[in-house]
Amino acid sequence: MEPGAEPAPAPRRRRRVARTIGLLAVAAVLGLVGGTAVGYRVQADREPVALPPLNQPGLAYPAKPLPGAEKPKPLPAAEDLRTAAEGDLRKLLVAKPAGAKANPYQGDGWVPVQRFAAEFTSPGGSLDHQLDLGIRRIAQTAWATGAHRRVEVRLIQYRAGDVLGAREYIASQQDYMPRKDYAGGEGTSLKGSADGRLYVFPVERKPGYLDFHHARAYFYRGDIAVEIFISDTKKISAKDIGSLAERQLERL
Repeated sequence: MEPGAEPAPAPRRRRRVARTIGLLAVAAVLGLVGGTAVGYRVQADREPVALPPLNQPGLAYPAKPLPGAEKPKPLPAAEDLRTAAEGDLRKLLVAKPAGAKANPYQGDGWVPVQRFAAEFTSPGGSLDHQLDLGIRRIAQTAWATGAHRRVEVRLIQYRAGDVLGAREYIASQQDYMPRKDYAGGEGTSLKGSADGRLYVFPVERKPGYLDFHHARAYFYRGDIAVEIFISDTKKISAKDIGSLAERQLERL
């Protein structure tokens, strides 16, 4: 080795450090085990101590049986929303107005899920999405009034699960309503609903055709999603779609 040159590091230095650290770690583990054993031993030698009383001992329900006259009665079927939703879904549809005629494009009754999905731009993807949401059944009613007014109301029920299908479906439909090729705006809120919205579309005019007016409502209650469509060659007001949506909401 040349004078003044630094000696090469010892090849076993890292191994020694590892051994030292290992010994310290073993000692620490032994200390923890020993301390834990002593703690268990001390606790085992102590006399059991009663737990303190509850701050509010009267939380138990019921504290004592209620007299027969004071027991709450079950809700009648007409007021029990869950019972109503489990029955014939078609009976929850809003009633047709007096003098209404049959809608030439849509009928009354059950709608197969496949036919429902076929109305979307991507039927296959829509069907998969609906199945993921837990779609259960679809009921609809439709009618015609005046010369060209057509109305359609649908109740779409979903199964209970981790996903709130009714809410998710309505949110997805409301999401694209502000686009210019649809309602072109956020719409107005539906009174009495959680997130219900009403949409009156801009009039569509084409040479050689009558004006086309269109309005929609989207809302949900519990596991039932509701969509309402009104079309006409005459103007449709927010009151027209709003009053129909409110009447349907009251039936759910």
